[in-house]
Amino acid sequence: MHGEDYVLVPPYTADQLDATGGVVFVGYGIVSKELQRDDLAGLDLKGKVVIMLGGQPPSNVDAAAWRRASNPQAMTMNLFGRGAVAMIIANAGTPAQPYSTIANYLSRRRVSLASAPTPPFPTPPVLLVSNPAMEKVFAGSGANFAETMKKAANGTMVSRDLGKTATLALRIKREEATSSNVIGVFEGSDPKLKEEAVIYTAHYDAYGIDGNGTIFPGAADNALGTATISAIAEAVVKSYPKPAQRPRRSIIFLAVTGEEYGLFGAEHWVRNPTWPLAKVAADINFDGIGTEVYGPVKRVVGFGAEHSDLGSVFEDVTIATGNIVTPDPVPEENAFVRSDHYAFVKRGVPALMLMGGPAGDDSTWVPRMKKWLETDYHSPNDTVKPDWDWTGPRTLAQVGLIIGLRVANAEAMPAWRSTSPFNRARGTVGAPRRN
Repeated sequence: MHGEDYVLVPPYTADQLDATGGVVFVGYGIVSKELQRDDLAGLDLKGKVVIMLGGQPPSNVDAAAWRRASNPQAMTMNLFGRGAVAMIIANAGTPAQPYSTIANYLSRRRVSLASAPTPPFPTPPVLLVSNPAMEKVFAGSGANFAETMKKAANGTMVSRDLGKTATLALRIKREEATSSNVIGVFEGSDPKLKEEAVIYTAHYDAYGIDGNGTIFPGAADNALGTATISAIAEAVVKSYPKPAQRPRRSIIFLAVTGEEYGLFGAEHWVRNPTWPLAKVAADINFDGIGTEVYGPVKRVVGFGAEHSDLGSVFEDVTIATGNIVTPDPVPEENAFVRSDHYAFVKRGVPALMLMGGPAGDDSTWVPRMKKWLETDYHSPNDTVKPDWDWTGPRTLAQVGLIIGLRVANAEAMPAWRSTSPFNRARGTVGAPRRN
């Protein structure tokens, strides 16, 4: 059954994919002189459906060498370059992200930009298969899957032809739909500086309703962020009823779509800007997992603060409002590159993403955050909870509002720090520099 037993790995390069061939098990599929290992030795892969194990054996293996040998490009070339017609990855997942979690994501609708280039040719199908399903595949082959995995983990070479034939018949349903960014502009008061703008962003999409009718509310991620920039917009409009009293620079409020599928709304806007990127002073982004509702906000994280002058403004405002500047509590999540502000950063626009947390050290709120990532993140459980403290989002909105107003009224736009790998002119494109 799709989802429970197997899922198809994107990209989907054709609406119809059919493959039939003998089944060959190739262990971890590693071919590496560095590791003195060849899992494909003696195997004929031409016209075959190949099954391989994900991950790496827990035995004494050089982790760096294994990563080099098991990178997806090398594995694909090794297998499909030898004529395999399909690849099945077993033992897919980790204790932190088991097969069920991965399958849940990959079973949902997939979204791509209509403007994305069409692949020049269809690629062979790649499937992830659950371990219980693999036991069915191995049945009658002379060994069960669990025993085979144990042998592979201990370093035993387990590659062999299973003496079976597999047929894959995959059908992809494609539809085209329109999803819009929503934008509002509050024109500045300075005759010249109003041509420049501060942008507030938040994505309004979640995962919607899946094919089974399951609703993904997205309350923390990211209805809270969308509500925050809406509240800031309301405060700005009500605070400056007379055009002459407005901030010097213009302020843009941009609610973007498609963040969950790859920052699509933000990426589209920076590639097709309705305001010149060279005149975008900064982006201030709100996107999180609801840490601001754990209690009254006293700690504020500014993702990206170290890269530009925005960091100084962020620190000044955070302290002036009675809050504490807090480093990224979970750097392993690499949050800086995972939300809409990063689309601006890549185009040379200094940016911040703000996250709030309650008073006390990290031990008072990081465990709750990590638990939320396990139980609610991108799931139907992301709903408004009875214990949410609504003073927290208000505080975070106030911090963001003041940062934006300071940038809007400053003589010069924020500048990149010379040490930042993103230090480039606004509107230009390039990979991060290595310092």
